[in-house]
Amino acid sequence: MKTKLETYVAHMEIDHVSRSLAQPEVRENSDLILEHLEQLGIDYLFGVPGGAIGPLYNALARSAAKGSIRPIVARHETGASFMADGYTRESGKLGVCCGTTGPGATNLITGVASAYENEIPQLVITAQTALCTFGKGAFQESSCSSVNTLGMFQQCTRYNSLISHSAQLEQKLVAAIMTAFRRPRGPVHLSIPIDVLAAPADAASFSINKDMLDDASYPHFPCANVLDELITQIRKAKKIVFVVGAGCSGVTHTVLRLAKLLRAQIVTSIDGKGLVSAYHARFRGVFGFAGHASARDALRDPEVDLVLALGTNLCELASGGWDQQSLLNTRLVHIDSVESHLMRSTMGRLQVFGAIDEICHYLINHLPSRNWRGNKNSLSNTKTPNCTLQEPQKCTDNSTPLKPQWLMTVLGERFPLSTRFLADIGNSFVWATHYLHPKDRRGDPEGSDAPVVDFDRKRSARGKLDTAIYRAGIEFASMGWAIGSAVGTALANRQHPVVCITGDGSFLMNGQEITIALSEELTIIYVILNDSSLGMVKHGQRLTNNPSIGCDLPKVDFALFARAMGVNAYTVRSADDFNALNIKEICTYKGPTLLDVHIDPDEMPPMGLRIEQLNVATTPND
Repeated sequence: MKTKLETYVAHMEIDHVSRSLAQPEVRENSDLILEHLEQLGIDYLFGVPGGAIGPLYNALARSAAKGSIRPIVARHETGASFMADGYTRESGKLGVCCGTTGPGATNLITGVASAYENEIPQLVITAQTALCTFGKGAFQESSCSSVNTLGMFQQCTRYNSLISHSAQLEQKLVAAIMTAFRRPRGPVHLSIPIDVLAAPADAASFSINKDMLDDASYPHFPCANVLDELITQIRKAKKIVFVVGAGCSGVTHTVLRLAKLLRAQIVTSIDGKGLVSAYHARFRGVFGFAGHASARDALRDPEVDLVLALGTNLCELASGGWDQQSLLNTRLVHIDSVESHLMRSTMGRLQVFGAIDEICHYLINHLPSRNWRGNKNSLSNTKTPNCTLQEPQKCTDNSTPLKPQWLMTVLGERFPLSTRFLADIGNSFVWATHYLHPKDRRGDPEGSDAPVVDFDRKRSARGKLDTAIYRAGIEFASMGWAIGSAVGTALANRQHPVVCITGDGSFLMNGQEITIALSEELTIIYVILNDSSLGMVKHGQRLTNNPSIGCDLPKVDFALFARAMGVNAYTVRSADDFNALNIKEICTYKGPTLLDVHIDPDEMPPMGLRIEQLNVATTPND
């Protein structure tokens, strides 16, 4: 016979089971989405909440409560996509952004298009009104019967689908994520009605893991006859130049080992800047827009009979405006892990499609070291970068108003070696591409001359998507990209300071995102190039002898603007102002710092190549 205590405990247990059955734990389709993202180690979802996407944010509240994925609320959806971009580049994980139906979705498009052109994996989730309201003029409706947001995303995503029934959710989610990492990588989009987001979730039937993504993203190994021909071309060559593009990110170590073996000179494309130390003995500069004459001269050297272009898409900016004399000619061998990039090198003597690191490992193990003349050391002993600057004397000119050349030089010298530099579109990335050369001392990136025998393709496929210490979103070239991307970069890696170099025009567009860096206590230094103008437009009009119009901006006190939002800020008008800054303190401060730097508005950035191409485009054909 039970005691009174045993009877009481038994009734309590029955009551607990009854209440659990009456109030089951909430688990909706939105929770299922987050569970899959949690499997991939994703930490954040960037977006702006709204009515139709409310169920996803309810699930995020439950997720954050248990210490899993939490929301980062952007100030504008474009900023959310830029943040996801920066998070992906720094962490190698999938960046996820979202927006509600209607304007929430359309506001995302610029950031998504930027990720598409820059081949950055990204999962984009947008909401729709309930399925039963399609075609009825629901508030913010964006179905196929209204403002068709699904159709808008079609041209800037790798996968784009409406989930009209719960039974489709898992299969389409997995397909989208896998597609985001297939080459060419890029954003994928799922449009989900509110009633589907809020519907009860079934048990998960799919499981996504990193090995699946490695297999999806890793290209095949080239066939034997292509590799034999590649080896033949290299053995016949007397002098070789490497062109290192963004596709070498994560595998630059191996590329540089091959360059050492072949005693090759090295230039980078504009999107490959930051992958190779500017102080490397064989580095000759950046080729292409805002690049260096030394890089162009290295490629045009009459003794060079083979150019190996690795991981570059050979777009206008990366190819020096489709420069046939320097690059796009019969000396070219194009090696790339994205097959579509090879369409732009049909004039070359050989195209090799496959994993760049595997190809380089194969060559290292099958080619003898060359006994060419030249410096065998990895890093030169000089204190200046191994490239020809357009106006080197201005790098030490600390007169007032401040020379942008001087500013870029001291930024590279005075910030910690681990600093990530992001340059925004406009004059910011023109000045930075040419004059910003961080004091990179990562040691000998080439290793020894011993054969490589420990290759692991899955290990090689993982890790950061972008290992450069300098980054720019140059393909779609969206103003304000760096402002949001800096937030995503800092969230992905809180150990190192992030410097965002941006213009006053870009900051007036997207500067409000700095408040996220404040609330998240992120060490981001926003350097505003303040010249009260849209600088690239202004100087472009001058170079082409066109009237100055539409380029003037009001004089703005950005330091006061930042302080109004609670952000640390300094006004820098002279070298003394800059020298008075405590860089060490700024780089350890848990929060953003804004430097309102007043630069000389009359200094002409090295943008002549871009003007030449615009002139060609506007000149009538004979």
